[in-house]
Amino acid sequence: MSSAISSPPTSAAHLDAQAPRGPAPQILQAPALLALLLASVVPPLLAFNISPSATLFNQLAALGGWALVLCLLARELPRVLGRAGQAAVLALGLLMLAPLASHLWTGLPLSLALSSSAMLAAAMLLLFGAQGLNDRARQLWFEVFCWGLLIAGLLSLGVSLVQVFAPQWADGNVIARSGVPGRAVGNMRQPNHLASLLMWSCVAAVYLGLPGRLKPFGRAWVLPAILFGLIFAVVLSGSRTGVIGVLILAAWGGLDRRLPRAPRFSLLATPLMLALCWWLVAAWSASSGHALGVESRLAEGAGSPSRIAILSNALALLKLHPWLGVGWGEFNLAWTLSEFPNRPVAFFDHCHNLPMQLAVELGLPLSLSVLGLLGWSLWRALRMSLQARDEGQAWMRRCAFMLVLMIGLHSLLEYPLWYAYFLLPTAFAFGLALGQPDEQVQRGQVVQVPGLPRLLSVAGAVLMLGTAFAVWDYQRVVVIYSPGENAAPLPERIHAGQQSLFFSTQADYAAATSLGYGPQALAAAQRSAHQLIDARLMMAWAKSLHAVGDDQKASYVAERLREFRNKSSEPFFAECTALEEAELAALKPYQCVPPQQQIEWREMR
Repeated sequence: MSSAISSPPTSAAHLDAQAPRGPAPQILQAPALLALLLASVVPPLLAFNISPSATLFNQLAALGGWALVLCLLARELPRVLGRAGQAAVLALGLLMLAPLASHLWTGLPLSLALSSSAMLAAAMLLLFGAQGLNDRARQLWFEVFCWGLLIAGLLSLGVSLVQVFAPQWADGNVIARSGVPGRAVGNMRQPNHLASLLMWSCVAAVYLGLPGRLKPFGRAWVLPAILFGLIFAVVLSGSRTGVIGVLILAAWGGLDRRLPRAPRFSLLATPLMLALCWWLVAAWSASSGHALGVESRLAEGAGSPSRIAILSNALALLKLHPWLGVGWGEFNLAWTLSEFPNRPVAFFDHCHNLPMQLAVELGLPLSLSVLGLLGWSLWRALRMSLQARDEGQAWMRRCAFMLVLMIGLHSLLEYPLWYAYFLLPTAFAFGLALGQPDEQVQRGQVVQVPGLPRLLSVAGAVLMLGTAFAVWDYQRVVVIYSPGENAAPLPERIHAGQQSLFFSTQADYAAATSLGYGPQALAAAQRSAHQLIDARLMMAWAKSLHAVGDDQKASYVAERLREFRNKSSEPFFAECTALEEAELAALKPYQCVPPQQQIEWREMR
């Protein structure tokens, strides 16, 4: 960090000599406007996808769009970095190195390490660059950003109405089909992701509805109407995380006395809007005879036994590996292949709590350091929003802080920041919230970052090229799962997919489960297991271990699979029941008997 940032200038005059000359731009140039709108609107609304990944194109659209934003930030000549910003950048820098360290230490496949590090690097640079804008430019960028979030939320409201009330209109390409009948999932295909986006849209609407903002929000009824529509979509999603988000909006209205009266009353009314929306949905369901999935979901209450169980399991893993953790990206492997007789029956690749996820994967010393740096930066962002003298700057900083706080609180129950379309906007908003006010720049209370504009331009260009390459690279595994008429034989397609730079583990999954059992399939299963393990992979893994003569490990994998009580594995264990009924227990195969020696999950990699 010290090598990248020079010492503060010794005087304000020296700083003024290096600062950009001339008045701040009154409006953003058309490329900047278009880039911000594309980066904010397109990723969460992109419904088109190709197997095997349902959200890859959403993520690549986010990466490409925000890479373009990085290039345009460089044209605005970001110039300075404050102490709060240094802490947040350092935290993301440490996280950026963690996947590469895991590749060297735990054997995390290079494809997974590269994709994680690239995404975290993009977030770090966005946060880094957004801090350097002057006050006027910062406010203009944030206003366009809010327009993008609001447009994305309102269009997602339309998507939600179709998915719940006219699902036959969802074609899967423009509007995604809901995998949960009677619930809205948005075009990101996850109810909780839809709810997180809608909460962001509510914050954006509040900012755009403040006095002195744009004319369409000049009438008092417009902001409450928009909030009501967005909250109605939250109800259609059935997301309990979204319900908590609505309560956070109300708390904001109650605590922030600096907000003007109309926006504040609108925020305080959001719980009433939530109750009215729920009543309308329930009344329609009762009168029409159409059962809605949202009703059964919300009827489950606030608790989630499976989430509590996965947190308990994660804590047990943390107690076993408190100092270094299990390694970045290795929670799924460590949890699945550790003995948890009372585990949740679903296959989890995340423990649905950001602090716990970092702790169990990175260990307590590093995770607490990262969380401490981020927490201190968040506190500084709040303090700066409270201390801002200019009313426009105060509102902008307050709303940017709320965007970060909202997704941060959601990360205590979900893992939205593992997706580019949430991580990158969060980093951008965080950077805006942490930017040093112009008066502090004039007093020299900042550090200069030599070459930052060029760094951002080059990094943005590299990320855009990487995004284009990833789209092409993905086709090497698409052909495995969706072959064309003249496609090569499956073994050839799988071999070609295994050469993919970013998606080789998805080809490994096909190799492990589709090409018989033996040494090659076993190696493919071990590599694929670093990404996501399911019942099909575990059965193939056990069969390949048996095929190479390692029945002890095969029994161990089968014993872990049995803990999931998965219906698809019942034929795999059917022979065990048949032999017991025939009183031929001595002939039981490997999947019917526990391993006779102690095996630890690290031995299975």
